Amino acid sequence: MDSEEYSDSDSSVSDVFTDTDSDSDDSLDAARVWCKVDSDNLSPPPPKFPFTGTPGLKEQMYGSSPLEFFSIFMPDDIVSYIATETNRYAEDFIEKTDLTPSSRAQQWKEVGSSELRVFFAIILLQGIIRKPLQKWYWSQNPLISTPYLSSMMSEKRFSTIMRFLHFTNNNTLDLSTHPQPGLRKIYEVYEAINQKFKSAYVPEKDISVDESLMLFKGRLGFKQYLPKKRARFGIKFYQLCESSSGYIWNSIIYTGKDVPYGVRQQPIELQQTL
Repeated sequence: MDSEEYSDSDSSVSDVFTDTDSDSDDSLDAARVWCKVDSDNLSPPPPKFPFTGTPGLKEQMYGSSPLEFFSIFMPDDIVSYIATETNRYAEDFIEKTDLTPSSRAQQWKEVGSSELRVFFAIILLQGIIRKPLQKWYWSQNPLISTPYLSSMMSEKRFSTIMRFLHFTNNNTLDLSTHPQPGLRKIYEVYEAINQKFKSAYVPEKDISVDESLMLFKGRLGFKQYLPKKRARFGIKFYQLCESSSGYIWNSIIYTGKDVPYGVRQQPIELQQTL
């Protein structure tokens, strides 16, 4: 009796799937029926969203030097904030660490905004003039020397600032309430620079959302592997760019499973967030 019930049940399920498959096949056959398209009577395209913005630079410019453009995105308040946190971190480290007499940290002196700008200038130059070792930038060997760098800052001072360079206050950091724990070491500065990119310029009508990868081979929990990118390993960004110039108006760093800014890598949600 049970076997008959199961047999009837299986038969009815089979009939349902057969009917469904048949309907699906009929729909596909109907869709495949060729019909000639009248190119003179095409449906009108959907209307474009009206563009009411005024594209262009919104910052007051008194010149066009690279330094002036750099200062738009790294103004005095951001540089001063980095200097404050760098000094705070250095002082806390020296106070809590049993340093040897020969330690460079023993000779630490506070860094100011002007000196920090020189430090950033050297980092930018190192991106243009590539050398395999940092100390080679201060080499006296005439074959590889870059004497201008030595006149800007000593190698010892540069290395010491690099060691203590800091972008957040560790003493007030609370991971349980932090909006982006994965970015806790750079969050305040990154957000401030991001806001500068948005306030300094209004993009044109045509924009695009792009996925970018910044090369990084160090240790990082949210380092990504994208085989189709040239860098392959690094930090993944989602960027909203102006199509004509490539200007990055907004960007999001992907930090992994915690999903930054509520983005879940769905195209619509990502575009709305950017």
